[in-house]
Amino acid sequence: MSELQEVQITEDNALFQDPLKAAELAAKLMCVQEQKHSIETPYGMVTVTIHGSPKPKRPAIVTFHDVGMDHKMCFETLFKNEDMYEIVKNFVVCHIDAPGQEEGAAVYPVGYQYPSLDQLAETIPCVLQYLNFPSIIGIGVGAGAYVFARYTLAHPNTVEGLVLVNIDPNAKGWMDWAAHKLSGLTSSIPEMILSHLFSAEELSSNSDSVRQYKTAILSSPIVSNNQLYWNSYNSRRDLNLERGGDVTLKCPVMLVVGDQAPHEDAVVECNSKLDPTQTSFLKMADSGGQPQITQPGKLAEAFKYFVQGMGYIPHILDKKRSMGGFLLYDSSVSLPHRLSFQRGESLTLSRTLSQSSESGGGPTGTFTEVTC
Repeated sequence: MSELQEVQITEDNALFQDPLKAAELAAKLMCVQEQKHSIETPYGMVTVTIHGSPKPKRPAIVTFHDVGMDHKMCFETLFKNEDMYEIVKNFVVCHIDAPGQEEGAAVYPVGYQYPSLDQLAETIPCVLQYLNFPSIIGIGVGAGAYVFARYTLAHPNTVEGLVLVNIDPNAKGWMDWAAHKLSGLTSSIPEMILSHLFSAEELSSNSDSVRQYKTAILSSPIVSNNQLYWNSYNSRRDLNLERGGDVTLKCPVMLVVGDQAPHEDAVVECNSKLDPTQTSFLKMADSGGQPQITQPGKLAEAFKYFVQGMGYIPHILDKKRSMGGFLLYDSSVSLPHRLSFQRGESLTLSRTLSQSSESGGGPTGTFTEVTC
């Protein structure tokens, strides 16, 4: 592995005061330090893209994309948002492309046995060993969220935190399976993938963002590869998560879903199966099926506070307080958090405050008022 070069950044305060400079810095960090590696795994060749250099005593941020996408389509809008530049500066970021899904991938031959999502989860240890990453914070969307959840259940000691967008922890029931088969008779694979990624309202409104992704997916030169990943997603096993049971995610988890997203009910159910002291549920308004694309600033802000709650880059809080708040939560508060951000609406953790006040003294949770 070639040596990674670290860029030194100065004048933090000036950058915070100038969003344009912040965006330029984020773009510079994303482009100048980019490195690609092809890593052989038992389940095929995996392409990874590295931004930044490893930081001592800090986990790597590792992403895994959804079906019909590569890492650029899924995460570039989020990581190039100006609100993510502090994260890009302070952590090494590693994007994993599932086998055959990367830009410029060769088309697999007919009959190729594509790995299951469980097997894709087992490609992650190969990536971490190759890059010498002892621990990670995982960000997964859709199928990628499932892959990270499955990996974390098998390797809990290597995962410090998870951000799971649009996760569906359940296997398809027979009714879902029948509906999927029926859809296959009337819809093409790209059309089914689009209905998985975006809500019906988004597809009918055909906004510029949705139109861009629709064009890319419908005209993909590796649509047969996309179909293999899609088939693996639809053949996933149930994660069998159980609140208070042995099968659960033991690290801090932030569950994210957009309003009117196709996967809202599945994410709500997943939230009910996880430890409420370790789990935060973020439902984002005006974001549809892909909040990391349609509301990258809000998600970046929430992610920074998620990382801060894990004990990293605490100085973000003081600097951002003067620029408008976002919800801070403390995992020591034993209450489930269902957060629905609406424009012009102020939210407070009143239940958390009242519970803490009953014990005497001030509140124990870390929180602030939200105005979106």
